Amino acid sequence: MYPVVDSHAFTMTGLKQRLEATLGKTLAEVDSAGVFKSHQNNKKVTGIAGHVIEQSVLEYPPDNAQKPDLLVDGTPTELKTTGLRLSKKQEGYEAKEPMSITAVSINKIAQENFNTSHFWHKLEHMLIVYYLYDAPSAVSAQDYANFVIKGYQFHEFTPQEIEILKNDWLLVQSFITRIQDENPNEEDRKKLYPKLSSALRKELMFIDTAPKYPHPPRFRLKRSVVTTMARKNFGAKLEQLPRAYTSYNDIDQMIAQKSSRFIGKTINQICDDLGLAYSQSKNISEQIICNIFDGKAGKISNIEFFSKIGLTAKSITLTKQHTRTEDMKLFTIDFDEFLNPNSTFEDSQFYDYFYNRQILFTIFEEPSEHASLGENVLVGFKRFTFSDVFIDSEVKRTWQEIKDLISYKRLRFIPKINKRTGKQIINKTGVPAGAPNFPKSKDHTVFVRGTSSDSTHMPECINGISMYKQQAWIKGTFIASLLEEEFFNPRASQ
Repeated sequence: MYPVVDSHAFTMTGLKQRLEATLGKTLAEVDSAGVFKSHQNNKKVTGIAGHVIEQSVLEYPPDNAQKPDLLVDGTPTELKTTGLRLSKKQEGYEAKEPMSITAVSINKIAQENFNTSHFWHKLEHMLIVYYLYDAPSAVSAQDYANFVIKGYQFHEFTPQEIEILKNDWLLVQSFITRIQDENPNEEDRKKLYPKLSSALRKELMFIDTAPKYPHPPRFRLKRSVVTTMARKNFGAKLEQLPRAYTSYNDIDQMIAQKSSRFIGKTINQICDDLGLAYSQSKNISEQIICNIFDGKAGKISNIEFFSKIGLTAKSITLTKQHTRTEDMKLFTIDFDEFLNPNSTFEDSQFYDYFYNRQILFTIFEEPSEHASLGENVLVGFKRFTFSDVFIDSEVKRTWQEIKDLISYKRLRFIPKINKRTGKQIINKTGVPAGAPNFPKSKDHTVFVRGTSSDSTHMPECINGISMYKQQAWIKGTFIASLLEEEFFNPRASQ
């Protein structure tokens, strides 16, 4: 037996011995308590991987109390068991989902203090056990038996991160307190509580709340936060910024202070200023943002702070009339979820991208219709999040249409026809031109378009139809209309 001080109490040495013995093994192989057998008639068991770690590896019964699960050398420590997937966007792992922390105590949070809150007690010291969720979509409880334990991490947040978590928690507390102070009638309060998850989405950096009231809402660490924690644990080297930022207001202020170095300059001039070859101008937006924040990585996904808050840099070029000049590519579509008949929009890649991501736009203006890319002038910045209304209407409509095309076998390859001859166009490589009948820009704000550097290479095959990698795009006219409402140019405010 491993050394155990008391029920739920462990020495660090003994705990590490137990965990080391599980690495590389499946959850079934370590399930000495028979967790999978006891649930063999249940298709869905929330947290079954965590049950195996609790009951079989650490040998204590399930415990749902609002306190840390373990006492490690006298330190209260919360146990979290979380699934990872191999990332298709970057090397290594990404979190399967956000990490649930604890309930949002609607009726108690107004009287709570952050330092003594259940929320902080759960986060102050954590033991995270990682397993590989090796499946393209949702699986039954019994299928978890085949998932392999990949690692573990004793995690503590840095002082800067604690300040971010505190600010996030205070925003939630303030939102609920304001509802209660302004609405003495409980029925009126209940009508306003559901706005919690959407009202604060643009301000919360590390956390969100889900599900929506009246279902009991819970605090969660965002998926981007969990992904970054896992990447670091498995060896990723992420850059640390020289200055601490604990709110989006801090980010906006830094842009206001330092962006004047670039605003009014052409892309060619900015490349010269940053010592970049013109060929690197494709990623000029990220280069500018990294420079403003004194980062050296060149890609904001390699800067730990930006990776955790899920901030993405995008550039858009407008005409002098501030209309669009091009549509915007967002991400490569993972079709595995569409092949799963039980997949839902709320658990989809589309929902995650639009709901959990903030975009920092670098906005350029073309001097004329015939100007080269290098002549485009930087005119401002805008930090942006997509609205719930847009996500629930336009994004969901596109996702649902893709799912229906695949699920009901209505996906077709539509040949590209020469209008003059009426014959199908053949590319120079001999490949017939055309595209799947996915949502197109003429009917959808969010649409699908395939791209490839080699027209003979079609790596995707859906319902027997070979195709290029398919990306989600958004209409440039839509983005331009949003940016026209307001964007940040420090010179304009002087």
